[in-house]
Amino acid sequence: MYFQVERIEEHCLELFDRDYKYSIIHNTNGEVCGHYPRKIVFLEYESSDSNKESFESTVQISKLQDLVNRSKMARCRGRFVCPVILYNGKHVCRSSTLAGWGELYGRTGYNYIFSGGSDDTFGDAEEVLEDDCAVGNNDSQLFDKVRGSDIKLLKYLSVRYICDLMVEKKKVKFGLNVTSSEKVDKAHRYADFTLLSVPYPGCEFFREYKDRDYTAEGLVFNWNQDYVDAPLTIPDFFTRNLNINWSEYRSWDLVQQTQNYLKLLLHIINSDDENGLLVHCISGWDRTPLFVSLLRLSLWADRAVHASLEPSEILYLTIAYDWFLFGLVLFLFHLNIYIFFFCFNFLKHIVCDTFSNHLCMPLSSHSVHWKRQIPSEERMPNVKSSSSSSSNHSDQNVTWTGSTPLAVPGRRPIVEYARPGSSMSTDYGSWQIVSGCGSIHDLPPVPSESPLPFSFQDEGPSGRMCTFVPDRQVRLEAVRELFLAAYSSTVGLKSSSPSPSGAISGLLEQFARGVGLRGTNAII
Repeated sequence: MYFQVERIEEHCLELFDRDYKYSIIHNTNGEVCGHYPRKIVFLEYESSDSNKESFESTVQISKLQDLVNRSKMARCRGRFVCPVILYNGKHVCRSSTLAGWGELYGRTGYNYIFSGGSDDTFGDAEEVLEDDCAVGNNDSQLFDKVRGSDIKLLKYLSVRYICDLMVEKKKVKFGLNVTSSEKVDKAHRYADFTLLSVPYPGCEFFREYKDRDYTAEGLVFNWNQDYVDAPLTIPDFFTRNLNINWSEYRSWDLVQQTQNYLKLLLHIINSDDENGLLVHCISGWDRTPLFVSLLRLSLWADRAVHASLEPSEILYLTIAYDWFLFGLVLFLFHLNIYIFFFCFNFLKHIVCDTFSNHLCMPLSSHSVHWKRQIPSEERMPNVKSSSSSSSNHSDQNVTWTGSTPLAVPGRRPIVEYARPGSSMSTDYGSWQIVSGCGSIHDLPPVPSESPLPFSFQDEGPSGRMCTFVPDRQVRLEAVRELFLAAYSSTVGLKSSSPSPSGAISGLLEQFARGVGLRGTNAII
């Protein structure tokens, strides 16, 4: 198992290296956090092939490592604030919620005993924020220290916005508060941050999703349960710009709720040019990776992050890094595999431009394209390969075809996508116009405010079509189809008791061997 984790981790580093320069936060033996990656990536800036040789770090990595060591006790299970996505110079971070007094005292006592009394993580009182000491006279000095260190780490990462996905104010077990959260910190230590309470059901709820044959439409969470006491709280300057009736959140089904929360997160990271975002739930290994993954994949679909990665590669990175390496325990629990499946199956609900950062994003000249194999009877007639590219991968020098998820009775939906610059395509921003027989029609650009115009080929031999295909939809549908194929063949949709502990290895092995991850090195 250790060897497998090491190989998976190394391949993730290779994929990060395609587009970024990064430093490493060392967690070799799990001394910082036992269920975080052994090499935690700190993305510093985007980097193209032309400047790979020169690297000047933008942070003092030793200071960052020290801040991490000092702040790790502040959060549940030691899952400290960790940057995982770099978007326009801003960090999207993940963590668990704040630790409660029971866990905090228990873990500090445990660490002190088993370190032989030499644990000096919080030995320097001057590391505590002075403001915290002033307002926290009635609180434990230990709370002042650890939460003060947590705040220093957040500010060092330029995080301003904290989105709390918990449906409760504090997690209570057996009558005891086992966790806390920023929104109920009595000393108001987190007053300098913009706190958003966006309650979202945990992994237990997703058993209902599985029992409904993986159908999220019409599945509404029961907000009247006794333990649910965290209301939706979003600042007005965010809510008024999204054209969403937030007062109706208790009536939303799982699709609407996830869509609206993702729109909110995308709006937050696009509304501030300098400050980043923290997303967390309780333990940080079910709802947190769900929204981190959706953010990563949505931004990738717009070519805003990981610009050089193909669908199979971004899928591998998202599963391996966001889910597996940040939560090995996740796959020991049957319930969590359902929210994991929901994450990637949900991509079909965010393909439209309302989730895009740019309604008309031009395709760059270095964009990566791919080919998906489909049955011959579903292929377009007279489709020719393009030979205008000098790509190193010969199987990328072709026009490729895919099918739209929209079902039209009596017709076979066919969507074709041609490489920008080829003789078969006309580039209209983020749209590609391709005819049924491979010829170009002289058509005007599609207005960004108009609905998505799909065309379909008739069953008859004389059928011709012209299809407008948003680049975003094609990319997300490719990722979803790859995931469903691998999941079905490794975990299975019909199994009443899947084996999550072995599922992730099977999935990643499937990607490595069967969906075109390139390279000579083995992954598993």
